[in-house]
Amino acid sequence: MMKNIFLLLTFLSFNCVASDLTVYTLTLKNHRFSPDKITVKAGEKFKLAVVNLDNSFEEFESKKLAIEKFVNPKGKLNLVVGPLKPGSYDFFGEFHMKTAQGTLIAE
Repeated sequence: MMKNIFLLLTFLSFNCVASDLTVYTLTLKNHRFSPDKITVKAGEKFKLAVVNLDNSFEEFESKKLAIEKFVNPKGKLNLVVGPLKPGSYDFFGEFHMKTAQGTLIAE
């Protein structure tokens, strides 16, 4: 019982903190990210919503951010990222690397 209460409190506290975060949305359409550049505040956590409007799977990936997550066709991926040091963080769609590319800039 105590374990269940602890898990519930942990879940609720994470969601309360996460709900206060700034949300940045990336839309994937025709295997391209829009916008292809996002500027965020360095030193702060934020939410990144990746919306896939295409009819095919994509894998949102960033080596510098250590993220590698699938996005379903017509699906949405929600990530909590950061806090980041100032700098540039490239991301790409692994299945369409020639077109699905972008940069996240923390300043």
